[in-house]
Amino acid sequence: MQQNIAVAELDLDGLPGDVISFGPAPGGPPVTGGDVYALVRLHGRPVGTVLTRVPPGEDPAKALAKTAAAQLAGQEPATPDPDASAPERPTPGSAPGQAPHHGRSRPEPAGAESAVTDSFGAGHGGAGAQSVGAGSARAGPAGARAVGAESVGTRPVEGEADAAEPVGCEAGAAESVGCEAVGAESAGGESVGTKPVEGEAGAAEPVGCEAGAAASGEAGGAGSRWAGRVDVGGSQPPPRVTVVVATRERSAQLGRALDSLLGQDHPDFEIVVVDNAPVTTATRDLVETVYAHRVRYVRESVPGLAVAHNRGVASAGGEVLAFTDDDVVADPHWLSALTTPFAADPGLACVTGLILPAQLRTRAQVLLESHGGFAKGFAARTYDPRRPPADEPLFPFTAGSFGSGANMAFRADALRAVGGFDPATGTGTPARGGDDLYAFVRILAAGHRLRYTPEALVWHHHRETWQDLENQAYGYGAGLTAFLTAILVRRPALLPALLARLPRGLAHARAMTAHREAPQAHAEPVPGEHGAQAYPWPRSLSRLERRGMLYGPLGYARARHRVRGNPLPWGER
Repeated sequence: MQQNIAVAELDLDGLPGDVISFGPAPGGPPVTGGDVYALVRLHGRPVGTVLTRVPPGEDPAKALAKTAAAQLAGQEPATPDPDASAPERPTPGSAPGQAPHHGRSRPEPAGAESAVTDSFGAGHGGAGAQSVGAGSARAGPAGARAVGAESVGTRPVEGEADAAEPVGCEAGAAESVGCEAVGAESAGGESVGTKPVEGEAGAAEPVGCEAGAAASGEAGGAGSRWAGRVDVGGSQPPPRVTVVVATRERSAQLGRALDSLLGQDHPDFEIVVVDNAPVTTATRDLVETVYAHRVRYVRESVPGLAVAHNRGVASAGGEVLAFTDDDVVADPHWLSALTTPFAADPGLACVTGLILPAQLRTRAQVLLESHGGFAKGFAARTYDPRRPPADEPLFPFTAGSFGSGANMAFRADALRAVGGFDPATGTGTPARGGDDLYAFVRILAAGHRLRYTPEALVWHHHRETWQDLENQAYGYGAGLTAFLTAILVRRPALLPALLARLPRGLAHARAMTAHREAPQAHAEPVPGEHGAQAYPWPRSLSRLERRGMLYGPLGYARARHRVRGNPLPWGER
């Protein structure tokens, strides 16, 4: 089961260019030779990943730089998106005051982000089914491969490229997919037998869906904090943030994650640890001793990730709520990059970021990453329900392409207004997953925009054993259909839109979960080649994933029964 692919970071001053810095991924061993998978940055900005075999005695930094120059060629300095850009920051190795040199994997035409050129994902539970690697390629005899901005699955299903059906936010649209009247249903309140979020009852005005209007300056009730735009240099500070980390009996991993969160360069944030259905005091002891006065401890006795996240929402004091997992290591710039877009765009209610593997030591870890992992590519993009992406005919139900729960943030008022996370979804419940996907679609259905930014980076420690991978394969399938069931239960008005997309959705899900043999050209799985559909996916895992999809609605029904009658935490008095 040992794969032994080293994971590294490489920062360059150009393609080709000199090496600014090189080293292992956070917490990893020194990189010497053999198979190396590396994140490539240009003056600190992530632009792609490469995989190559470094011969004995060769400098791995130079070998990777050569591969990056060959496989990420065509990168040019790009003007940052004025709508949602992170503030510039110095990079180790650059001269004081030197402006960073930015680039993307390929020059993008005007309006490329609004078109959203990534292929739709199947929306697997936590990781999603976003294609990562359609543009990856072999580089010479060493077998090097690269994944850049174009590697996020650019090939739509045949015959679907022209589909650009509105999500329903335009006035008079026959199909109301994206416009929901606030108070028509409180997502959490209805499901658990409690009163709606205060202020929603009776409101008939759609949230952010005014006819022909651009995003409202008060979208989601955020107030005047985001009333004006900021320039790309971040003249306005990012909003105050609460970082929520839900955990259960994994204090060793939690400590590693908290250390990285306490090292963030964001100027104003707090950390809340939610201890979910604990059986020991290990988490409380860790937080209240090692991290006393720096991290806040909250207990949630009802098991389930969504329930724990809702407890964090209730305990949070930030204007923006960021969520990550206890098995990640956050880049020092993660929180600033994840939350600055909220200051730039008043209509933005959710931001997600890049998730890369912290280690690839076992076959299970490599297979997970090769099957899609968590990464969504290296091109920033914005999803707007008023302008559905033409190449995503399943939008907005392909929530796995939007991001993953280990790296997401929401405007607090907007998240509370839609009822937070469905407590009958997520790991720790019979539904097995889907909590993040549900929240993404509810935010879009409320008329808000969602943005993916690869500059917000966390490193995720994938589970190591084959049993873990089997559990994840089944959970991905179950989480997908559980989330879709939850959406229909909470928002029955979306049923016609879902039925219209069902044939294509079934065909896509069947293709993404299909058994695949490894091509003879590379018998071992290669991380990041999911979009190319050239990775192996064992028949046993394919079956498990499909069985999970069949189980998902039943799992959701069981979980919903368990939480029925529990009030939303912020509705408790």
